[in-house]
Amino acid sequence: MKYILVTGGVISGIGKGIIASSVGTILKSCGLHVTAIKIDPYINIDAGTFSPYEHGEVFVLDDGGEVDLDLGNYERFLDIRLTRDNNLTTGKIYQSVINKERRGDYLGKTVQVVPHITDAIQERVMRQAKVSVDDDGIEPEVCVIELGGTVGDIESMPFIEAFRQFQFKVKRENFCNIHVSLVPQPNSTGEQKTKPTQNSVRELRGLGLSPDLIVCRCSTPLETAVKEKISMFCHVEPEQVICIQDVSSIYRVPLLLEDQGMLEFFCRRLDLSIEMRPRKMLTKWKEMSDRSDRLLEQTSIALVGKYTKLSDSYASVIKALEHSALAINYKLEVKYIDSADLEPAALQEEPVKYHEAWQKLCSADGVLVPGGFGVRGTEGKIQAINWARRQKKPFLACLCVFILTAFFLTDANSTEFDPETKHPVVIEMPEHNPGQMGGTMRLGKRRTLFKNTSRKLYGDAEYVDERHRHRFEVNPELKQHFEDRGFRFVGQDLEGERMEIIELDDHPYFVGVQYHPEFTSRPIKPSPPYFGLLLAASGKLQNYLQKGCRLSPRRAPFARRGACRRNNNINLNWVLNISSS
Repeated sequence: MKYILVTGGVISGIGKGIIASSVGTILKSCGLHVTAIKIDPYINIDAGTFSPYEHGEVFVLDDGGEVDLDLGNYERFLDIRLTRDNNLTTGKIYQSVINKERRGDYLGKTVQVVPHITDAIQERVMRQAKVSVDDDGIEPEVCVIELGGTVGDIESMPFIEAFRQFQFKVKRENFCNIHVSLVPQPNSTGEQKTKPTQNSVRELRGLGLSPDLIVCRCSTPLETAVKEKISMFCHVEPEQVICIQDVSSIYRVPLLLEDQGMLEFFCRRLDLSIEMRPRKMLTKWKEMSDRSDRLLEQTSIALVGKYTKLSDSYASVIKALEHSALAINYKLEVKYIDSADLEPAALQEEPVKYHEAWQKLCSADGVLVPGGFGVRGTEGKIQAINWARRQKKPFLACLCVFILTAFFLTDANSTEFDPETKHPVVIEMPEHNPGQMGGTMRLGKRRTLFKNTSRKLYGDAEYVDERHRHRFEVNPELKQHFEDRGFRFVGQDLEGERMEIIELDDHPYFVGVQYHPEFTSRPIKPSPPYFGLLLAASGKLQNYLQKGCRLSPRRAPFARRGACRRNNNINLNWVLNISSS
């Protein structure tokens, strides 16, 4: 097993997740099996109880793990399926050590950070690195480990010490450290400054880790003199200083790393036996990046949500939209709208924001309303959904919010917002514990079955597997009321009790789903609900369906031919409303 540790310096949010994902992509393109682990030094057990404004979105895995959004990057770049144990936190480590101490596993010894916590970290990493993440079940050969935060943070010290020991345990030829640092370029001088990187590397080396590669994040390409200066003061060769400047698309990052000889370095440093030949996987990435830069036509999607002040709150949603837009050769414009600004109360309190929000909504080609917890902004979401319904705008939403707009009683509500409502349209699922927040929702990959009539409409697919994250559901007793009013529940769970997919008759594209299809979207395999939304927003949905779920030859590079048939990910056409075709 080869281990590649990615650390960061100077500032957080510097792009370690993209760098780690790109390193894995390069290695996987050579035929190696690659896995990834994200280490978060916070004491939380997982990311499930975080506000999206804290660390961005909560990414959900097949096994129901609520994890850091960087694991979403790993899955999208590497096209793998991770588990909750691929996200390691301080909370998980301390919990396991304390449980061992309570059981008496340490035989009365004093339990300390060194060696007990550091040993537990190393054991977790070595055990999880062997877990297969590919469909073929083969054990990985390379494990990319990202250490969250920045070097010098007090909470990450046990992890730094663990990897200082780890490099000797697994031997030098099996361990490599990549340090990602910032090279700022102040507008006042325009000069690239190396001192922050020097200080960061000095601190890392003082803690016992010496970087093999220094990846410099900068706004413009690194000047030769600057690269030589970093090389001299940071104790590495000039070719071990890699520049990642700001680029038009994150999909160019693997190409930048390869162009600067990273793969050749890994072959020497880690003694990897791989052929240096053109790689089909990276060729596709280059084609994708080039196409992204050449797009001329544009479509816009209004994203109406509660957490729009931080785009990372909807990271997977944005990526799913980008994947689908690229698949049909369109530039994507996302119009962020705070749902609270659409509410009638905003007209009185902040009229400028109110009118700006409605102007964005009315000028968009399609509308997307992601899920969210709590009552704040819900009225604004309902306003947006009703508008899209009346105006026949292509629309995709979380099912529970969607369903509130469809009910025929004015006082209908969700028990999440009003536990005493007389007409509970959306109810809490009885099997979940309302007294504990962490890990108590309906989480992970669940199967959705289509009804017999829907199987004919959706390419004869019997079911789809998608990831869920919710603790409320549509009241099944009211199903007939909705269907009498033109709504169709075209997908249900295995028991036929829970509503999973709903559509509206006599509308170009009006879909609500109970799950989160964005979590399984990939750059070359876009999520079907989002793909349908983008097709409808660009006016190409009916043509696509009439051609048997095929894009025209001009748009074919990312189209999956025969997409009406099921594939390893999910059936591309299962959520498209084709009743009008």
